[in-house]
Amino acid sequence: MFEALMINRADGVVTTRLEQVDPQALPEGDVTVAVSHSSLNYKDALAMTRGTPVVRHFPMVPGIDLAGQVVRSDDPVYQPGDQVIATGWGLGENHWGGLAAMARLPGRWLLPRPGGLSARQAMGIGTAGFTAMLCVMALEDGGLTPASGPVIVSGAGGGVGGMAIMLLAQLGYEVVAVTGRPQLHAYLTSLGAAEIVPRDTLGLTGKALETARWAGGIDVVGGEALATMCASIRHGGTVAACGLAGGMNLPLTVAPFILRNVRLQGIDSVMCPRPRRMAAWARLERDIDPTRLDSMLHDASLADATTIAPRILAGHVRGRTVINIG
Repeated sequence: MFEALMINRADGVVTTRLEQVDPQALPEGDVTVAVSHSSLNYKDALAMTRGTPVVRHFPMVPGIDLAGQVVRSDDPVYQPGDQVIATGWGLGENHWGGLAAMARLPGRWLLPRPGGLSARQAMGIGTAGFTAMLCVMALEDGGLTPASGPVIVSGAGGGVGGMAIMLLAQLGYEVVAVTGRPQLHAYLTSLGAAEIVPRDTLGLTGKALETARWAGGIDVVGGEALATMCASIRHGGTVAACGLAGGMNLPLTVAPFILRNVRLQGIDSVMCPRPRRMAAWARLERDIDPTRLDSMLHDASLADATTIAPRILAGHVRGRTVINIG
C-alpha cells in the first residue's frame, strides 16, 4: 500500500483526502515511479477544491508534476534506478498524478531528471518554471534580447510569474513586475525585478493602442491584462501568454498587430512536444540561479496539501510549494 491524495465526487460534492492505495489500482502505463517530490500548482488547487473542470473523471490523484526513481519499466528507454521527472500530459487531470508515493505512466511522458538539479529543485521549478522558460524562449524566438528594452511580467507573485522574473533577470533583461500585493515588493526585487508596478497598470482603458512602453511581455493573467499588455508593447515586440486567471475573454483590437507588428504567442506546457521539453529543461538547468530558486520555495508534506490548496486559490501563497513525499 502507498499514500496518495485522492479526489472523489459524490452527490456533486468534491472531497480530497489522504488515502492508502493498493498498487494494483494504479492506472495503465509502462513505467512505475517511486515519487519522492511533487509540487502544488494553481491547477492542482483547483482540482482539489472544486474538481471540475480540471478533473475529467473520478477518483483522481492530483499533481501535474512529479519527480522520482523508476522501480519498474517495460519501456526500453528507462531502467530501474533512473531518476526521472514528468510535467503535464494530463497528469492529475485524466491520469493519476504526482501527489502520491507511487505513479504509473507512459514512458514517453517522462524525461531524465537533469543531473544539475536535485529532485526538490526540479519540482521547485516544475510546470511553473517549465512554462516560464517556454515563455522566455518564445520571446527570444521573436527576436527579443536584453538590449531590446524592458520586459513586463504579470502575476509576479505566483509561480510562473516569479520564475519568469528570475530567469529574465539572470539572462540580463530589465524586468518590470506587476503585482496587486505591495507586501511582495522586497521578494520580487530579490528575484531580479528592476521595477514593480501595481496591478491596475494593466487595467483596461478602452484604447486600441496604449503608450508603447515595453519591448516584450509574459502574461499569466489573460483577459483585460493581456489586452492592455499587447496594446502597450513596442514595435516588433512579442507577448507570451500562458494563463487565464483573469478570464478567457480578450477585449482588444487588431491595432497592436497590424500597426506595431506585435506578436502574441500562446504557450502550452501540457502537450509540449518532447524535443522542446528537452531544450527547455536544458536551459533551466543552465540558467536557474540556485540561490534565487531556493528563496521561492516552500516545503510541505503530502498531508499539508489540502490546507495549502485554498490559500493558493486565494492568492495567499507566493512562489512555489514543493511537496516532499519521501
